[in-house]
Amino acid sequence: MNLIEMFSFDFMLRAFAVGALVALCSAMLGVTLTLKRFSMIGDGLSHVGFGALAFAAALNLAPLWVSIPVVVVAAFFLLRLSQNNHIGSESAIAIISSSALAIGVIVASLTGINTDLNTYLFGSILAISDIDMIFCVVLSAVVVVMFLLFYNKIFAVTFDEDFSKATGINTSLNKSIISILTALTIVVGMRVMGTLLISSLLVFPAVTANYLCKRFKTVVIFAAVLSLLCVFAGVVISYDFGTPTGATVVVINLTVFLCAFSIAKIRSKRKK
Repeated sequence: MNLIEMFSFDFMLRAFAVGALVALCSAMLGVTLTLKRFSMIGDGLSHVGFGALAFAAALNLAPLWVSIPVVVVAAFFLLRLSQNNHIGSESAIAIISSSALAIGVIVASLTGINTDLNTYLFGSILAISDIDMIFCVVLSAVVVVMFLLFYNKIFAVTFDEDFSKATGINTSLNKSIISILTALTIVVGMRVMGTLLISSLLVFPAVTANYLCKRFKTVVIFAAVLSLLCVFAGVVISYDFGTPTGATVVVINLTVFLCAFSIAKIRSKRKK
């Protein structure tokens, strides 16, 4: 395997650039979402994204321009439903995700775009154009900048929402910001990871970092670095062995998580 040769191809450069930015954003947001026990929002929004992509393909529209507003609106809707005592966050996500996925499959079958389903569901590095990459870079930069600007408030809301309200922090606004950032990250990441696998980037690095680190800032940094390394390894291995990029990245994240879980178990036994 020759890394110089591999990255001489434009599509590989695009895949790594987009994958790295998505990994960074997903890891940062994933820490907050997992600690708030709301990480499955990524799964729900990715299924909504699939439905939006199916409609865009059926109408011959640009996928990103259709999926972004749809997924952002869905994020607000999920946030509202999760605050409903009669429904709850898990039920709300299940309702939205299953409905959106079903609608997307029906639209795809009725319009004859079944050949594109694998690309939508599991991602494809060949599906990323130059315009997509530029758009993804801009969106990812917005996510990172907004997260850094609102870091202290996000930290406060994550660990003690009641105390945050008492100190004057608008918790509803911060939740909305997190939901919007998550929605944008999901839309960007679907091009590489696919709608069924993108939510894994929100969960695996964050959970793995939580096993190995204690402080919130350390967890965020470790999760970001780990996610970048896993995406890089996934892109390289998928190119070398011809495996799907998204699935390869998930398997690498799973392997690292299992190692971290084993290390944490060994540490706990030694303390006893």
